Amino acid sequence: MPAVSPDLLRRFDVPGPRYTSYPTADRFVEAFGQEDYVLALEQRRSCAMAKAQPLSLYVHIPFCESLCYYCACNKIITRHPERATVYLRYLAREIALQTTHCGVGQVVSQLHLGGGTPTFLADAGLRELMAMLQRSFALAPGGEYSIEVDPRTVDADRLACLAELGFNRLSLGVQDFDAGVQKAVHRAQPAEQVFALLQAARAQGFDSVNIDLIYGLPRQTPESFERTLAQTVQLRPERIALYAYAHLPERFKPQRRIVSAELPAAAAKLEMLARALDAFIAAGYVYVGMDHFALPSDALAVAKRQGRLHRNFQGYSTQPDCDLIGLGVSAIGRVGASYSQNAKTLDEYYDFLDQGRLPVVRGLALTRDDLVRRAAIMAIMCQGELLFEPMEQAWLIDFRQYFAVELAQLENLAEQGLVRIGPESVTVSATGWFFVRGIAMVFDRYLQADRNRARFSRII
Repeated sequence: MPAVSPDLLRRFDVPGPRYTSYPTADRFVEAFGQEDYVLALEQRRSCAMAKAQPLSLYVHIPFCESLCYYCACNKIITRHPERATVYLRYLAREIALQTTHCGVGQVVSQLHLGGGTPTFLADAGLRELMAMLQRSFALAPGGEYSIEVDPRTVDADRLACLAELGFNRLSLGVQDFDAGVQKAVHRAQPAEQVFALLQAARAQGFDSVNIDLIYGLPRQTPESFERTLAQTVQLRPERIALYAYAHLPERFKPQRRIVSAELPAAAAKLEMLARALDAFIAAGYVYVGMDHFALPSDALAVAKRQGRLHRNFQGYSTQPDCDLIGLGVSAIGRVGASYSQNAKTLDEYYDFLDQGRLPVVRGLALTRDDLVRRAAIMAIMCQGELLFEPMEQAWLIDFRQYFAVELAQLENLAEQGLVRIGPESVTVSATGWFFVRGIAMVFDRYLQADRNRARFSRII
């Protein structure tokens, strides 16, 4: 375990992007619409090299039965299951439109269902969704097929259904095991329920189970969170995602129900993070980067060791860098040198599809500089090493000249022991991995010119 001093934690307690993309989604523009996205799909279809690469699919299921006050996701609170029936009908229309332009039978090596709560769909709904995807795409054997699960909506029988449908990875939303914290965020969830579910998932043979935790929630203390850490270590999931709560009530209406006075102070949050780092590393987890931990045998840890780690809109991935098609309300996709996002409200999403149009409302066509910087940022975020010569050969640049300002800024991080700057590379140190977002931010041209960073979550 490298030394992570309280001073470093305090210094990097600042907002910054998560870099699931570069440029980040806040840079998307409405000038990019359906016509631009269709062009990107058809260019992919006509390019043999692009077409030969497997796709990644993301499907957004926006519905939840109850509101979690901390949540910043695009969701719809409802107890009416018939709304999902209507939604699936429109998803089928969107899939048909997508395949009209990209072609039926494209190979898919990665599928992720997110939300909202994907398990809001009943077993019949999940079967219908998977059937429509399998009719339009070719899900590759051995692919990574994951789904986000609210433990309150799933039991052993439902896990058996998920396994039967081909899902091999689960992500369980836990956040905190403390009953007082759960009450403060309106998410009552007994620990026994989660333990039983993980045991059932292992019996079903899922390749990997991830547990989501959040620190900085109301009524949390370093002592209470340490108990949650101990229970998580006892569960021993293959992966752990540890997020800092970003309290932005002016942007996310549900957060206005959180009592600000009950939020832990900054010093307490830092102590929670420090205790979490100690607990997970001591338990044998590998720090993958960006809040993610994995057991050494998990595919994510193996990919990091072997330099095969990638990053997309779902976070770190073991799958090769590939185009991503986003399906459903607010879903984000990436095709070629472009990003796109669907309409954020159901009414608008449905209106587009009723007109026979793809529901793309904004996006971005990347410039050459965007592509160069994306390559640099992803090398930092995934491999922890930025090699000058491959960048020069790929983009026909003189690295030291192109990034002269950035290399000068990195000198300060080198003095803090976070990076090493050599004649041919920039390498993230073992300590630097804990602050990799801050290192990547140096290469973000938009962020360097924009000092309004409060819209981002904090780095730690």
